[in-house]
Amino acid sequence: MLEGELMKALKRINYSEDVDILTIQLGDKKVDDSYETDNMIVSVAKDGEPVLLEIFNGSRFLKDLGKVIPQKLQREVWKSAKSSISVSHKIK
Repeated sequence: MLEGELMKALKRINYSEDVDILTIQLGDKKVDDSYETDNMIVSVAKDGEPVLLEIFNGSRFLKDLGKVIPQKLQREVWKSAKSSISVSHKIK
């Protein structure tokens, strides 16, 4: 069950190397408004619920995230992800 939910969540994450933006889709509601901060754009639905995150300097965000997520969890996530997600580039 957890693996299915994890795979569903991973399919809602996209990294665009050419612009270095990490996009995380949080929901399926229609975007009503967006707010920009120093390092991201948060798009929200009419009720204020976050729907989409666009994180600038996505490669740095992923590197930093890798420092705080336990290695065991990282291995499990990548083990599950490799079976259904193709990675077209490697973040250095």
